[in-house]
Amino acid sequence: MKMQSSLMPQLQQKLKLSPQIIQSIEILQLPLLALVEHIQQEMVDNPVLEEVIDEKKDENLKESDESPPATRDDEKGDEIDKLGNIAEDWREFYSQTTVRRNAGSEERDQKQEALENTAAKPMSLHDYLMGQLSLIDVPANLTEACENIIYSIDKSGYLASPLEEILQSLEKPILFEEIKEALGIVQTLEPPGVGARNLQECLMLQLDKRDQNYQLTKELLQNHLEDIEIKKYPLIAKKTGYSLEVIKRQVEFIRTLNPKPGSLFCDETIPYVVPEVKVECIDGKYEVLLIDNTNVPHLHISSFYKKFLNESGTDTSTRQYIQKKIESAKWLIDAIEQRRSTLYKVACKIVELQKDFLDEGIHRLRTLKMQDVADIVKVHVSTVSRAIAHKYIQTPQGIFEIKFFFTGGFQNVDGSMESWEAIRQKLAEIVAKENKANPLSDEEVAEQLHTSGITIARRTVTKYRRIMKIPSSRQRKEY
Repeated sequence: MKMQSSLMPQLQQKLKLSPQIIQSIEILQLPLLALVEHIQQEMVDNPVLEEVIDEKKDENLKESDESPPATRDDEKGDEIDKLGNIAEDWREFYSQTTVRRNAGSEERDQKQEALENTAAKPMSLHDYLMGQLSLIDVPANLTEACENIIYSIDKSGYLASPLEEILQSLEKPILFEEIKEALGIVQTLEPPGVGARNLQECLMLQLDKRDQNYQLTKELLQNHLEDIEIKKYPLIAKKTGYSLEVIKRQVEFIRTLNPKPGSLFCDETIPYVVPEVKVECIDGKYEVLLIDNTNVPHLHISSFYKKFLNESGTDTSTRQYIQKKIESAKWLIDAIEQRRSTLYKVACKIVELQKDFLDEGIHRLRTLKMQDVADIVKVHVSTVSRAIAHKYIQTPQGIFEIKFFFTGGFQNVDGSMESWEAIRQKLAEIVAKENKANPLSDEEVAEQLHTSGITIARRTVTKYRRIMKIPSSRQRKEY
């Protein structure tokens, strides 16, 4: 059988998004800070884009300018000549700067100034421990072991590797008893509890032997830590022979100890939240304002390039380049305006539908789906999803991510819908008002919710309680 290649024409239809639509989708889902960065980069790449100067600032500049109108008109001149003059001025400046540097002047290097003005990296836990280790007298045969132990400590302050594994990684072999001695040296460093291998050892390292209750606290940590966790105080008092009040007092002291000593040096960055929408109550009505007016640059197309495009002497390649850049600028400006319009419409409908939440708080948060808002605004549900992605809204009840207002729920006995967030809030209120000497079980909490018209199973109460990190009834009990 002979194999050969041939061309066969085929007619088919494909759905493809235009570049304008793709750009609009990308800009729609950008958060505020990312949008500002994107616009600034576009202004660098596209010379026809210019930022509109605020009228108030422009008026202030005009008032402060003492030059007569005729002089200001003369200063406009031809843009090409002005750029040429600027280039000549910079060449003269750089030549003078080079001469001054070669002459040994006191002018400082710009890179050096930038380095000196850069914020220093925060000290890590390992650097802090190594700094302390260099100040104490460590036997020469244990120095390497101490350093390896320090670099085996995790961000919580615990020893992450077994001593046997650290012993095998040493270049100069030592005895197991010696590496235990090295661990003891590291555990004397600050913060107290660092280098521990478990929670019990971490808490015991933080005890002060000069404390008059040291022996009792040590006994509680060594033999009754699990009982303390589930609050079996009467059992502990019976086993130790101390009164219940003494046990409670020492347990309260144990709670003051730090279970994660390395967390003081946590270098995780906290995300910077910038609300993009603001809701204010004006004359009894909630008004929606877009905060991006003050943060996002207002763009327009440079009149110089429009004029340059219409001149008869412009060559074809230059004209095509400028036309392409102007079209790109128009697409960007339209996409930004469409983003603002879509976000404003979606935010207005959310505020309208969640008015009870704005008035009374989270327990009045109603169930809401993106499809509901999409149908009202008359856009696709994916457009609503992109419009609220990573965006925040400032309300009288606080700052929330916009997607917080879209939540599921279930139907009450009276037929009304209740959101999951509202149920969790009511669960937290029931637990807060309970008798701590006899806390409610999950079954009893479910019964109280049923009394208020919310019928959910006991296992659902348990799931929500764990999500909200509310302890069990035994752990909430106070003696």
